[in-house]
Amino acid sequence: MTRRIALTTFAFGLLLSSTVFADQRGRDAKKAADDGFAPLFNGKDLSGWLCGPDESWVVQDGVIALEREFDGREHNLDYLWTKETYGDFILELEFKVPERANSGVFLRTSDLKDPVFTGIEVQVSNSYGREQWSKGNCAGAIYDCLSPTKNTVKKPGQWNTYRIMCDDNKIVVVLNGEQIIDMDLSEWTEPNKNPDGTKNKFATALKDFARVGHIGLQDHGRPVWYRNIRIKRLD
Repeated sequence: MTRRIALTTFAFGLLLSSTVFADQRGRDAKKAADDGFAPLFNGKDLSGWLCGPDESWVVQDGVIALEREFDGREHNLDYLWTKETYGDFILELEFKVPERANSGVFLRTSDLKDPVFTGIEVQVSNSYGREQWSKGNCAGAIYDCLSPTKNTVKKPGQWNTYRIMCDDNKIVVVLNGEQIIDMDLSEWTEPNKNPDGTKNKFATALKDFARVGHIGLQDHGRPVWYRNIRIKRLD
């Protein structure tokens, strides 16, 4: 009799736990809908995304990860792209990197065959603890264009949170709760040149870049993990 009561109590506990979990999941979904955000990643597969020919991106335990030979090279055709295009939006996601890291979040990319020169990259890297950084080697930098005001990335192996806003000519980046980029594309008036006089790689002035395009995750031949990706359209 004691064993039967224990099993019944255990089963009731499982039922209660599953009910609470389902209720919480329902509340989370309702909250996401109420605040205008929509998931870009369902936590199960890569539905809604465009994969490259090597299919180097996989889903593992609710996380998007790279699975390939890690050679440190750029694999332009194996970036992961949203099927839909986006203009003005707020993008939220989490990322995690190891000690040696190189990836990026691409914004409004107009040519998926040439993303490096037609998209704006928010750098994903391990710059933890650096007291000096640049527009190329720090998490949160607008690659080759603008350095972040702070180096707020966490230690390798810990999850970081990006909140990225694109609103016409404005790009704002918040990393782990601190705003580190406030960029006005209209100030980038010349090809291959930043407003401070330094050079960049872009043959087109950033003020003339497309204001609508794909969002992408960069495969640069280094391990990287992404999760909890969602977006809110502003246009």
